[in-house]
Amino acid sequence: MNDRKYEYEVGQHVIYVDPLGIPRDALVTVWWGDVRTCGDIVDESGCNVAFVEGDAAKKDANGRQVSHSTSVVHRSKQAARGNYWCWDYELDVGQKSMLNTDHR
Repeated sequence: MNDRKYEYEVGQHVIYVDPLGIPRDALVTVWWGDVRTCGDIVDESGCNVAFVEGDAAKKDANGRQVSHSTSVVHRSKQAARGNYWCWDYELDVGQKSMLNTDHR
């Protein structure tokens, strides 16, 4: 069983699937969307994320650049193959094998 906490907090780890369909570890910088009366946000809500750039050319003296993506919807609301967030347990085997790989 996975002991990781799945909470809607700033700084929470999520998976951001970039526009090319490559999943990346990301941190939430803000949650937005549907809020229940108890204050919990539902999975259909969106967020802004920060992640390590997948383009090897985007590197400087400090290492890979950190990129941001805004208004990222949950995978359940995205018909395209990328540009969505999900929890790590929502990745399939193929996606897990591509986690954080460089763009080609």
